[in-house]
Amino acid sequence: MTILLTGAAGYIGSHTAVALAEAGYDVAIVDDFSNSSPEAVRRCEALTGKKMPLYEADVADKAAMARIFAETKPAAVIHFAGHKAVGESVAKPLKYYRNNLDTTLSLLECMADAGCKRFIFSSSATVYGAKAAVPYTEESETGGCTNPYGWTKFMIEQIAGGVAKADPAMSVVLLRYFNPVGAHPSGRIGENPSGIPNNLMPYITQVAVGRLPHLNVFGDDYDTPDGTGVRDYIHVVDLAAGHVKALEYALSHTGTEVFNLGTGHGVSVLELVHAFEAATGVKVPYVIAPRRPGDLASVYADCSKAKRVLGWKAEKTVQDMCADSWRWQSNNPNGY
Repeated sequence: MTILLTGAAGYIGSHTAVALAEAGYDVAIVDDFSNSSPEAVRRCEALTGKKMPLYEADVADKAAMARIFAETKPAAVIHFAGHKAVGESVAKPLKYYRNNLDTTLSLLECMADAGCKRFIFSSSATVYGAKAAVPYTEESETGGCTNPYGWTKFMIEQIAGGVAKADPAMSVVLLRYFNPVGAHPSGRIGENPSGIPNNLMPYITQVAVGRLPHLNVFGDDYDTPDGTGVRDYIHVVDLAAGHVKALEYALSHTGTEVFNLGTGHGVSVLELVHAFEAATGVKVPYVIAPRRPGDLASVYADCSKAKRVLGWKAEKTVQDMCADSWRWQSNNPNGY
């Protein structure tokens, strides 16, 4: 059974490709390498001993995607492709709306043409916006997003849900990620951002490895225990395992279902810095910087539904996240 992954040369996609291959699925990958490297796919193949056909294409290119569907005949699609930096989305909203919506619309149209009825989407906790109270449940209010990135995720959820409502044979699973960190325990694949990292953990590891002089902590005056932002950090290997469970669900159900994927526990920026230092023995110098546009004080999940329905829960600790992140970065100081 072939599962088509869009954007799977990226961080979460590559770890999910490994998890799916290890679970016995055949994996085909589409990526345009705008924010990823084909080396990640080669390493996934080496880790699993399984060939993963790789197609270099823009998911918004319907003609290219139609050819890929004809060749791979996937039983399901997991959609990771999309721009993902919150701060950049505030500065370049049109780039985000154009890319993230166009790729999804083209993909869903190609799925309809090919008769592929199983769609799993890489959504985000950003869909909950500023109004919902933490911890977020799947029933918490969505919309009111604080940045264009979040709005694209919200809009795609509406689009995919509409497709499922119109086609009773369709299965849509929306996975709302919290904050993925960590790396494969082999140290062979991990997060490899272009330029200055937008996410906290790769920023920490690049400071630790000497690529950056210090960490910028964006705001220390939030209404949190130490004034720094609180997030629900989830190990990417746990997150990948959640996709395998979501696929199993999608293959046997129809309609639209939503699941939070997180740990259910909030960790502040400074708590994560100190945990990293304790796990690795490496000091991380930091300076306090102004808040970033679009950031919230506290974001963490209620993940009880995923445990109840999918039989999934996060297993790895913050110490695991830090140690595996450092193993990846120290073994690959310049990325792929």
